Amino acid sequence: MRILISNDDGYSAPGIEVLAAHLSTLAEVVVVAPESDRSGASNSLTLDRPLSLRRAANVGSACGGFYFVNGTPTDCVHLAVTGMLEQKPDMVVSGINLGANMGDDTLYSGTVAAATEGYLLGVPAIAVSLCSKYGAHFETAARVATQLVQQFVSHPVLEPLLLNVNVPDVPYA
Repeated sequence: MRILISNDDGYSAPGIEVLAAHLSTLAEVVVVAPESDRSGASNSLTLDRPLSLRRAANVGSACGGFYFVNGTPTDCVHLAVTGMLEQKPDMVVSGINLGANMGDDTLYSGTVAAATEGYLLGVPAIAVSLCSKYGAHFETAARVATQLVQQFVSHPVLEPLLLNVNVPDVPYA
C-alpha cells in the first residue's frame, strides 16, 4: 500500500511527523506538504508563479521522505498525484492538523482541502485534525488515523471516499 501524506501546517509541523511515523508501519509513505503554514488556504491553487518541489533534509527518516512545495495544500496533493509519484497512491491522509475542522471551518481548511484534492483525483482520502489549541496528544490522533487506514485495507471501498475526522486532544485510553 502507498500513502501520500500532506497537511496545511507545513512539512515541519509536529502532527505530520507523528502521522508519518505511525502510518509508515503500515505502508510506503511519502510526505508532500507546504513549505510553511498555509492554514485557511482552502482549495486554492497557485496560478501566479511556478511551484518548486524540494526534499527536506534530515526529516522523515521513518518513511519515503518529506518533500515541500512553495504552494498550498491542494498544490501539494495535485503535484504529487499527477506528476511526482511514479504510481497513484492508494490513499491520501492529510494532517494531523492542530485545531478542529468542523462546521464552516471545513470550507476554509487546507487540511480538508488536501484530502478533498485526493478525493477529486480518484484517491480515497482522510483529513485528520486534533481538537486542540495546544497539541498535547498527537499520538492519539495518529492511532485513530492508523486504525482507519487498517480498516480501509481490511474492507476496501469500490469508489473514492472522503472522511473528515476530528479527534479529541486526550490520551488514547
